[in-house]
Amino acid sequence: MVVKCFREQKRDLWVLGLSLAFAPLFVLIYYLMTGGTGSTSYSVLVINRDQPVLRTNGVTLAAGEQVVADLRAMTYKSGNPLLRVSLTQDEAQAERQVRDRQASVLLILPPDFSATLAAYQEGRTPAPAQVTLKGDLTNPTYTISAVMVMTAADQFANTFTQAPRPVELNEVALGDSSSRSEFENYIPGLLVMAVVLMVFQAAMMPARDIETGTLRRLRLTSLRSAEYLGGTALWLTLVSVLSILITFATAVALGFRSQGPLAAAILIDIIAALSVIAVGLIVACLSKTVSQAFVIANFPLGFLMFLTGAAFPLPRPTLLTLFGHPISYADFLPPTHAVIALNKIFTLGAGFGDVLFEFSALLLLTLVYFFIAVLLFRRTQLKR
Repeated sequence: MVVKCFREQKRDLWVLGLSLAFAPLFVLIYYLMTGGTGSTSYSVLVINRDQPVLRTNGVTLAAGEQVVADLRAMTYKSGNPLLRVSLTQDEAQAERQVRDRQASVLLILPPDFSATLAAYQEGRTPAPAQVTLKGDLTNPTYTISAVMVMTAADQFANTFTQAPRPVELNEVALGDSSSRSEFENYIPGLLVMAVVLMVFQAAMMPARDIETGTLRRLRLTSLRSAEYLGGTALWLTLVSVLSILITFATAVALGFRSQGPLAAAILIDIIAALSVIAVGLIVACLSKTVSQAFVIANFPLGFLMFLTGAAFPLPRPTLLTLFGHPISYADFLPPTHAVIALNKIFTLGAGFGDVLFEFSALLLLTLVYFFIAVLLFRRTQLKR
């Protein structure tokens, strides 16, 4: 029986290779995304409005600069930084970066930060310094970053002044992120997951035509690859639209609320579905049977689920910057942009214009994947 299985497997080495490479490839990708020996570094923006003061002993106190230095000094045991601290003076631009999840948190140090700490250190009791933290409270990295930032500010202030509460935190939630329920926070990823699963149907439908010989008969006609794949994609898109509408309706019925326009969110989810269908069609080009297509489709499914943020958030190391937007490995997978756009619409009340970059990137990648599918199908399946 073992010999029989071995001989049968020799006829399908492509599937065997994918099965063996799947987990090691994910290990490699996670290594690249987490920096290998280091761990995730969280991006922190700082607006330091603090005005240094001259103390009675003649020493100048620049508490804001010291807090920034303490934040930059926070490292893992390996020596890699916990936080990537960037100074800025443009609060509006900083908020946009936080909304786009290019940064985890915005720290604003007040002008009287040094003066207040100096007063406490000299025995006086003025009102505590108001330190502001701004962020998207639904962003999982916000909580981690905010705790580390506030801990650094508190430790410096308490050590310097020996006073109980020289600093008071003022937390400002962007958009409606402070009132979102845990259930609502999962909806953007779940909506993308609903269309990601279409990769199986998109891979298996053409594979069925290949296996049954239907495609062989279609070759006798003047059918072109773009027509065949276009018709298949159109049908699967209609199925995807139905799935999206049912998923939206279910979420709304269970209490989900969107702060931005639902029409924009639905359009983005439909384009995401088209991109997934294109990936599935590429899989079909590499398959000879339905069962083979099903096995191979699990490979891109893993990427589309776990590397795009649909299942859970991942670090986003910057490879390059395009139109002011950092581009990571995951940005070459179309659903990544759908997850970001849906989060901005649902939680932060963004309109279509606010997610234009994500929409453009999603649409461009969808067209690229469809072009690849047509090219592969023409060369692998429609050769006479």
